[in-house]
Amino acid sequence: MLFFYTHFDFEIHNLQDFSQTLKMTPKYKKGKIMKFTYEKEYDNIFDELVDRGYYEQATNEEELKKKLATESVKFYCGFDATADSLTVGHLIQIMVMMRMQNYGHRPVALLGGGTTLIGDPSGRSDMRQVMTEERIDHNAECLRDVGSEFLVNEMIKKDAYKNRMAAGGLTFFEFSYMLLQSYDFLKMYREDGVTLEMGGSDQWSNIIGGVDLIKKHEQGDAYGMTFTLLTTADGVKMGKSQKGAVWLDKEKTSPFEMFQYMRNVDDRDVEKFLLQLTFLPTAECRKLGKATDAAEINKAKEILAYEVVKLVHGKEEADAALDAAKALFAGKGNEDAMPTTEISEADLPIGLLQLMTNVGLSKSNGEARQMVKQGGVSVNNEKISDFRLEITKDMFEDGRIIIKRGKKNFHKVELA
Repeated sequence: MLFFYTHFDFEIHNLQDFSQTLKMTPKYKKGKIMKFTYEKEYDNIFDELVDRGYYEQATNEEELKKKLATESVKFYCGFDATADSLTVGHLIQIMVMMRMQNYGHRPVALLGGGTTLIGDPSGRSDMRQVMTEERIDHNAECLRDVGSEFLVNEMIKKDAYKNRMAAGGLTFFEFSYMLLQSYDFLKMYREDGVTLEMGGSDQWSNIIGGVDLIKKHEQGDAYGMTFTLLTTADGVKMGKSQKGAVWLDKEKTSPFEMFQYMRNVDDRDVEKFLLQLTFLPTAECRKLGKATDAAEINKAKEILAYEVVKLVHGKEEADAALDAAKALFAGKGNEDAMPTTEISEADLPIGLLQLMTNVGLSKSNGEARQMVKQGGVSVNNEKISDFRLEITKDMFEDGRIIIKRGKKNFHKVELA
């Protein structure tokens, strides 16, 4: 296959099935039925995307809005296979796909092969490593047939390229990213009747490239829509924790860790995340998000965390994470869902600060030291005041210790 793109034309039932589908072998998969429904609040999906804060902009907005209200539109979202799991940051794309499907539109998930190999320069000031140089040769035909339709002087005006050039330069591989993504859209338009590409706001230039390419080659009607990126109130991309990315694969980020991550979001983000990451009714999300009392805010965060974990991992895992969080907060209860790290006796003794950094309770020893000084760290329910504390074998009770940071972050360390 020339462009190494894999696409899945299907109905989404839940995120567990969706994630497993994206993990299939890289062959064309079509017709996997994964139906998901929820009660509609609007006559047109366009209005829902706007009201819940997803929508940013679209080509031929009024025309597309009418089409979404009167026809079943086949659309796609692309995912570059840069890791073996999606992250919390991908939830916006997936939620939009599920909402579109609920209104009768047909989602296609595309795994970009050529685009993954090159790496999208959008939103980056550094160069991504080319993953497999040998396979780049296969894209020569695309550059010949499609490249003639793109003017370099127009491409370098796009923000994705301007930012990279201002930061020191842009490789030819990265420069061709727009061409490959545009060709993906053209190919699916021709072969599968896909007429709408959707993606994050940083994909606007690439999406327009595909819309224009279809007009030039097919004289057809194609559309593009972008939605807001998932960011915090401070403008930081959502999906990072002390340990790095927050993954949707529970083998990489446990349901409890995901619950705690969502439970600890900034108060200012609660309403937005409820609207964008859950299927709770819009009015309920706004009511929960406008809480001012501390207890009400904490309850809203708990609901947010529960709904996200339920969506990603299912009700059973969400119930377990909620029960574990409540029990641990009260200083008792089930530890099964708690994030756990095993260490060897040979690793002991080890400094508390280093151990906290190793298991992801702090970004650095310096940060851990500050937490201890502020009285925010305990080991086995005993507050620690000495940041020089060494963790020794005799401190382990039943082969484990529990380190607590603040009121809501726990980590169990077991002897291997």
